Amino acid sequence: MDYYKVLGLNRNATKDEIKEAFRNIAKKFHPDKHSSSSKSVRDGATVRFKQASEAYEVLVDDHKRADYNLRSNRTGSSGSGSGYGNYGYGYTYDNRRNNSANYDYYSGRKPSVSRFQIALGYINSRAFLLHVAFAGAILSGLAVVEIGRDVIWKMQNPGKSFEEAMETIQKTKTVKEKE
Repeated sequence: MDYYKVLGLNRNATKDEIKEAFRNIAKKFHPDKHSSSSKSVRDGATVRFKQASEAYEVLVDDHKRADYNLRSNRTGSSGSGSGYGNYGYGYTYDNRRNNSANYDYYSGRKPSVSRFQIALGYINSRAFLLHVAFAGAILSGLAVVEIGRDVIWKMQNPGKSFEEAMETIQKTKTVKEKE
């Protein structure tokens, strides 16, 4: 579906032109306006309204519009199979697909994802990176504590190792126990 054709616009339309075109189509085809019409007219109007809503939602958002333009230029068509699925105003292309975490809207099918891609996606996730940063901070803190403990020990007990100090303590205990 070509979103520009749905709204009757050219590819370099401004946001204001997009909004105006959508308003005109919405006034003409809104389902509430056709609630008393025959079923075929009502269904046709609903479909046109859904298409216009989807086109509006994509074209009015700069990121979605750039992605849509890129995909439609790459495929040589004008965006076969929308890819966004949400029409706005409570209408969706396919609720089952919208709720599926594995559905790929760009290709219109479930993607085949390798374990490597899943692992790479997890490694690049914000949660993983935060966990790694937190673990690094804790390990760095432990290293600082360990180094600090050694420095303090050497300052308080020059020339003695920990093992030598423990032997001295044991000797002192045995001497006191004999007394």
